[in-house]
Amino acid sequence: MVLVIYGCAVLAIITAAVYAKKVMAVSVEGSGTTEEVQKFKNISGAISDGAMAFLNREYTYVGIFTVLFALFMVFALNDSGTAINEGLFSAIAFLAGALTSCACAYLGMRIATLGNVRTTIQARKGIKEGFATAFHAGAVMGFGLCGLAVLGLISMCIIYSQFIHEPHVLMEMVAGFGLGGSTVALFARVGGGIYTKAADVGADLVGKVEQGIPEDDPRNPAVIADNVGDNVGDIAGMGADLFGSCAEGTCAALVIGATAVAITESTSAMLYPILISAVGIPACLLTAFFARLNSQAVSAEPALKKQLLLSTIFMTVCIWFATEWAMVDSFILGEQVVEKSGVLISVLSGLWSGLLVGYVTEYYTSHSYKPVREVADASKTGAATNIIYGLALGYESAVIPVIAIAVTTYLSWSLAGMYGIAMAAIGMISTMAIGLTIDAYGPVADNAGGIAEMSGLESGVRERTDLLDAAGNTTAAIGKGFAIGSAVLTALALFAAFLTRSGVETLDLLSPLVFAGMLVGGALPFLFTAQTMKAVGIAAFDMIEEVRRQFRTMPGIMKGETPPDYKTCVAISTTAALRQMIAPGLLVMATPLVIGFLFGVDAVAGLLAGSLIAGLVMALSSSNSGGAWDNAKKYIETGKLGGKGSDAHAAAVVGDTVGDPFKDTSGPALNILMKLMAILSLVFAPFFVSHGGVLLSWIKF
Repeated sequence: MVLVIYGCAVLAIITAAVYAKKVMAVSVEGSGTTEEVQKFKNISGAISDGAMAFLNREYTYVGIFTVLFALFMVFALNDSGTAINEGLFSAIAFLAGALTSCACAYLGMRIATLGNVRTTIQARKGIKEGFATAFHAGAVMGFGLCGLAVLGLISMCIIYSQFIHEPHVLMEMVAGFGLGGSTVALFARVGGGIYTKAADVGADLVGKVEQGIPEDDPRNPAVIADNVGDNVGDIAGMGADLFGSCAEGTCAALVIGATAVAITESTSAMLYPILISAVGIPACLLTAFFARLNSQAVSAEPALKKQLLLSTIFMTVCIWFATEWAMVDSFILGEQVVEKSGVLISVLSGLWSGLLVGYVTEYYTSHSYKPVREVADASKTGAATNIIYGLALGYESAVIPVIAIAVTTYLSWSLAGMYGIAMAAIGMISTMAIGLTIDAYGPVADNAGGIAEMSGLESGVRERTDLLDAAGNTTAAIGKGFAIGSAVLTALALFAAFLTRSGVETLDLLSPLVFAGMLVGGALPFLFTAQTMKAVGIAAFDMIEEVRRQFRTMPGIMKGETPPDYKTCVAISTTAALRQMIAPGLLVMATPLVIGFLFGVDAVAGLLAGSLIAGLVMALSSSNSGGAWDNAKKYIETGKLGGKGSDAHAAAVVGDTVGDPFKDTSGPALNILMKLMAILSLVFAPFFVSHGGVLLSWIKF
C-alpha cells in the first residue's frame, strides 16, 4: 500500500518534469526576427520578474507569520498529560504543509511564466501547436502539485508513526499539515486576488473605456501588471487553494477513520484516503493523453471539457478497485455500522457531484448559453441593467450546486457517517491533477495573447490565442465552481472531524450558545467579502490614478513614441496587495481562536456551521456573477449587439469591472475562509476543550 502511494506520487512528479521539458523544448531563439525575439524576451521577462518578485515578497511575510504561529502552536497545544508534545508535532506538520504549499506555488508560477511566450511562438504555427504548449504548461502545475501533496501526506504519516503509536493521536498531529497548506492558501488567494484585480480594473477603466485602446495594448501602463496578476491570482492562488483542499480533506478522513477500531487495525484501510488521491494521478495521466486538437479546430473548449468527463469516468474505475483492495468490509463508527459499499458510494457521489457542479457553472457563465446572453442583452440599456441581471444570475446559479452538495451530504452521511462526508470531499478532488491542469492552462493562454498583442505580431496569431483563451475562460469558471464545491465538502468533513475530536456527539441548534455562534458565523462571509472588495477598490484607485497620470503627463505614450512606466504599476499592485491582505487574513485566523477561548467548543461549532452555509451561497453567487459579466462582455466583442465600441460594449465593460473582484478575489477567497476556520478549529480542539469558555466561566462565577 505504502509503495503504491509513493509510486503514484513519484509518477506525478516525473510527469510534471516531462511536461516541463516539452515546454522548454520550444526555443525562443530563432522564433522570429531579431526584433521580435527581443520583444518576446523583454515582455515575458517583465511578466516573470513581476510575478516572482511578488511571490518572494508575499512569502517572506507569510514565512514570518507561519514561524510565529508555529511557536504559538507549540505552547498552546502542549498537553503535559500525554507522553508526547502534541504542540511540537502539530507545529512541525504545520510548517511542512506551509513549505509544500509554497513549493507548489513556485513550481506553477515558474513554468507558467516560461510557457506563456512559448505558447505565443507555437500559436504562430497553428492552434494545434499553441494548445499543446499551453496544456503542457498547465500540466506541470496539475501533476506537480498533486505529487507533492500525496508525497507530503504519506511521508508525514510514515515519519510520525515512528514516534506516535496511538492511531487517533497520530492522525490528529498530521492534521497540522493541512492547516499549514491552508494558511499559505489564505494569503495566496487573497493577496493574489487583490493584485490581479487592481491591475485589471486599472487597465480596463482607463485603457479600454477612457482611452479606447484594445486590451493588452502595449501603450497601456497597467498591461504588464495585468498579465502578472493572471499568474499570481489564477496560478499560485488556485494551486494553493486546491492543495489545501487535498491536504485538509485527507486529514479530516484520517482523523475520523482513526476512531474506528477495524480501520486502525488495517494499515491499508488507515491510508485509504491518501490512496484515493494517489490513484487519481494515473487516472488523470491517462486522461491527458486525449488532450489534443487538430489543425482545423475552431475552439479548444470541447477538448478541455472532455478532460473533465474522461477523468471522472477513469477515476470511477480506479476508486472501485482501490476500495475493493484497501477498505475493510465493515467497521463501527460511533453507533453506526458502515459497510464497504457505503464508503464506495460516498466517494463516487462526491466525484460525480463535482462534475455536475462544474457543468452547471459552465451553463451560467458561458456565453454559449441563455443566462449570459441575457446579461449581454441587458447591456443595451446601460451598465445598471447589466449589473442587475448579473447579480440575479449569480443568486439563481447557486441553487443547483447547493442541492447537489446537499444530496451528496445526505447520501454519504446516511451510508458512512462522518467518514462518508470526508470521503465524498476526497472523491470530489480526486481528479485534481486534470482540474488544475486545465485551470492553469487559462492564464498561460491569456498571457500568450497579451504577448502577441504587445509584440505586434500578425493578427492571425492573436486570433488563435483568443480562441485558446476563450476556452480557458470557460474552464476557469468551471474550475472555480469545482473549487467551491470541494471547499464546502472539505469544510464539512473538517467540521465533522472537529466534533469527533472535541467529543461532541450531538449539536443542539436550540442552544443559545450554538445559535449565537451560527449567527456570527453567517455574518463572517459578508464581512470578509466586504473587506476583500474594498481592498480591490483601494488598490484599483491607486492604479487608476497612476495610469491616468502617465497618459496625462506623457503624451508620447498614445503616439507610440514614449514607452509607458510598467514598473511603477507593478509596484503599486504589489504593495497594495500585501498591505490589504492583512485584515481579511487576521479575520479568518483570529475569529475561531477568540470564540473558542472565550465561549468554548459549542460556540465554535455554531460558528463553523453558520460560516459554511452562508459562505457556500456567497461564494457560488459571487464567482458566477463575475464570470457571467466577463463573458457577456466577450460575447459582445464577438460582434454581437454592436460589437466593440458600442454603447452595449461600454456598459458590459463596466459590468465586467464590477465582476472582477467578485469572481477572482472575494468569491474564490471564501473557499479559504470555510476551510481554514474548520481546520484551525480541528487542530486547536484540545485547547478549546481544556482552556476554552473562560468568559462563560467568569459570567457564571
